[in-house]
Amino acid sequence: MKCKFTVFIPFVLLFATVLSSCNDYLDVVPKGRKIPKTLADFEALMRDEYTNQRFPIAQATLLLNDYYERQENLNYSQLSRINYMWEEGTSRINFNNTSEGTYYTGYAAISTFNLLVQYVPTATEATEQQRKTLVAQAKLARAMHYFVLVNYYADTYEAANAGSKLSVPLIESADISAPHKQVTIQEMYDYILLNITEALPDLPADGATVVHATVAAAHAFRARVYLQMGNYPEALQAADMALAENDQLFDWTAYYESYKDLIEQPGLYPSLPSPKGYDYVENYIFGHGEVAFASSENDVRVDRAGRFEPGDASFAARWKLRTLGNETYYQSITAGRYNQGGITTAEVYLIKAECLARNNDLTGAMQALNAVRAKRILPQSYTALSAANTRDAINLIRRTKENEMLFTIVAFADMRRFNKDPQYARTLTKKADNVTLSLKPESHLWTMPFPLGAINNPGNGTIKQNVNQ
Repeated sequence: MKCKFTVFIPFVLLFATVLSSCNDYLDVVPKGRKIPKTLADFEALMRDEYTNQRFPIAQATLLLNDYYERQENLNYSQLSRINYMWEEGTSRINFNNTSEGTYYTGYAAISTFNLLVQYVPTATEATEQQRKTLVAQAKLARAMHYFVLVNYYADTYEAANAGSKLSVPLIESADISAPHKQVTIQEMYDYILLNITEALPDLPADGATVVHATVAAAHAFRARVYLQMGNYPEALQAADMALAENDQLFDWTAYYESYKDLIEQPGLYPSLPSPKGYDYVENYIFGHGEVAFASSENDVRVDRAGRFEPGDASFAARWKLRTLGNETYYQSITAGRYNQGGITTAEVYLIKAECLARNNDLTGAMQALNAVRAKRILPQSYTALSAANTRDAINLIRRTKENEMLFTIVAFADMRRFNKDPQYARTLTKKADNVTLSLKPESHLWTMPFPLGAINNPGNGTIKQNVNQ
């Protein structure tokens, strides 16, 4: 990443307020404040990683049981406990003000990108192409946030009913009092795709930083969206176009060998440098996860660790089994940055693999899958996989992808997508206090309730709750 700095959100709110006020006040700048005018002023907002490049999805990750949650945290947050312990009989709606980050972080970022789309065309000290590029990057970033919101707060996409089910509010203006509408799932996906289509002609091959969208990032994101919609031909085409721009894969087996002595030393829990940060060779675009500038990954449950393939170097290099008191889990042993909100080549390889499998090209599907696995599975454990049929192929692809996309919205979105297909629907099970718990594919827990703050204060529009409890 060439350069990076943070701009605080009051800067954005000030600008939105001033520009939505009477023109007489446009030249009145509060003391100590600055209204952006130049391209550099606006471009600083794109670099505001804490506000605009963060994709928190805590409750989705808790529902998946993809990380180890300590008992004291469950005692503190009833909403977290309901999701983590799959308590279907307890309504989450009244507890949802304890976890509003996904909603408000997403819409704060969308407000910033709406602002850029609206006002960058008049930015000074810039060429016309520079203005177009920043607007295009804002449109792609806006679409990425809407993808998270629609896959978190609305039902998963199904062509048969997407036009009749509500999704999330669609807000296209940065003006504080602008009206908005809660659109259908189909309308939201159409809007996401429209943003990608409009952005592509003006995106560069290389971004100023790894949070600035490129042509490759747009194709990769388009592949993700079309896969979620079940449009496999379009997803495959987009995946191929993204991989034509960047098809590099990080060699986790070599990374493991470099730190093998530290990793395998009994009783030692090192802080190895995370390779998944700004300079990760797999990055198309970078985004933070639950915590901006996180210094380590979440710990992993023992039963969740069992779903990694034997000999997976990426797992062995990132987590190590630990027991403290009566708690046993896999502790994170890397430190640095983690691209949990962006898009990587590994995801796109696996999108391609699934699309080929759906088209019954089993050889091509396994080639794409094995390209990723060859960089993950230690040589002594690696065997190239083959599949006898589409279902076997997809199950193999799915295993790798679930682990690659751990702690991202994709892991949650994929699980919901597969749950709508009887061939691939899966009931999750676990033991807690010697009691077997389960989460069925049809559970209402798979859709998160809107925060009460959003329901009670919808602004210039209305919001209908998408779940009953």
